[in-house]
Amino acid sequence: MSQPRLKSEADQVFQRELMPHVDALSAFAYRLAQDAQDANDLVQATYLKAYRFIDSYERGSNAKAWLFRILKNQFINEYRRRQNRPNTVDYAEVFVLEESDAASIPVSFDLRHELFAHLLGDEVTQAINGLPVNFRLVLLLCDIEGFTYEEIARITDVPIGTVRSRLHRARNQLKDRLRPYAQQRGISDRK
Repeated sequence: MSQPRLKSEADQVFQRELMPHVDALSAFAYRLAQDAQDANDLVQATYLKAYRFIDSYERGSNAKAWLFRILKNQFINEYRRRQNRPNTVDYAEVFVLEESDAASIPVSFDLRHELFAHLLGDEVTQAINGLPVNFRLVLLLCDIEGFTYEEIARITDVPIGTVRSRLHRARNQLKDRLRPYAQQRGISDRK
């Protein structure tokens, strides 16, 4: 008889403490994966894992950081899996697209991509997306999501000194990538 009650308590904790972060997780996943479907898959996998391991979540702690850590681990695992898998092409699909008039029409429209691209500008978005994944991860966690260095260290499982180093290097690489764009716009380059 206590089992249904425990299940209900876990469900309540899940709904009350974890579900409110779905929008932040979705935005972060999209920035990491750079693809709407992959981001949705990441968020879904994150919440499935969180629900499965709800007993290891410390009630009242930083739920957002706990979820971001799960999402980060899921992203890294998927990234590694894809790196080890050879690229494949479905030639039948390519043939059908070439033969149809629909090939010149955009397949989908992702409002988040449009909003994010216009919010930061194409050049900034491309520069961030071009960063190595470890640098992009800490930059997004710190400068976009607003996590502290300590929280980022827990999310990424690296020492705080490594977080600071990666963030410093990410910002320098971003600055170097954006220097020509800034000069075109007449923005001074202060060193």
